[in-house]
Amino acid sequence: MKEIVEYTDYRKFIQDYYDERKRCSAFSWHAFAQKAGFSSDVYLKYVCEGKKNLSIASAGSVATAMGLVGFEYDYFILMVSYAHAKSDTAKRAAFEERCALAKAHKVRILGREEFDYYKSWKNSVIRELAPHMPGAKPLEMAKACRQKISAAEVSETLDFLVKAKLLKKDRSGNYVQTDKAIMMGSVDAVPVAARDLQRQMGEFAIQSLELPLSERMMSGLTLGLTQRAYERIRKELEDCSRRVIAIATEEDEADRVYRMNMQLFPMSENLKKKKEN
Repeated sequence: MKEIVEYTDYRKFIQDYYDERKRCSAFSWHAFAQKAGFSSDVYLKYVCEGKKNLSIASAGSVATAMGLVGFEYDYFILMVSYAHAKSDTAKRAAFEERCALAKAHKVRILGREEFDYYKSWKNSVIRELAPHMPGAKPLEMAKACRQKISAAEVSETLDFLVKAKLLKKDRSGNYVQTDKAIMMGSVDAVPVAARDLQRQMGEFAIQSLELPLSERMMSGLTLGLTQRAYERIRKELEDCSRRVIAIATEEDEADRVYRMNMQLFPMSENLKKKKEN
């Protein structure tokens, strides 16, 4: 069984624990439930299947039943807290607390760098800007950004990007990208941070309306769609996004750093459900 820090889903951790014990003994869901203090023999089985949830209080009982102590016990509780947090703010706090706990015990959390990368617009912009400003100091890069950023923030961002292996220095001391393009990973906490980034970029898009038409391109459509049409258009936009990345990565040079937002979202309730009700 993997180390607990390799898990982000507490249900998967419980299932793997059960499977491991089952392989080595006559362990059963009944025995597991009894040990954890549940009256239902299949409660934990239903938890693993996503049919039931663990409360924070019951999470402690399950952690004890699995023999988790100290750091691992606390980490498991935080996984449960993260899974059932009601808002992005609560999810972010639970994830960051989990990372802080792991760091204190000198353990690396998978996905921490991705989470930090998507938290702020500064990371993606400086990652694109720095390689095209060879020899530039942080203050020069800060002045090149349209959004407000200090030289100290640029330095901090560059340090993070190098540490996360998203930038590296060549023999001349200039920054180069380790990969031309990066895609969002599958770590469950990353979309939470990505929503923060999308909010920031959405605000910048509003501000960019003041730019002359020659420097920005914006258009919008309001459409009545079936679910089938929605899925087709969504696929078309995903394909378009991939083609844009291919065009952008064809050339090594850049004159400017741009942001492209692609959005398709509902402006009404589901009309079929309204009729059914």
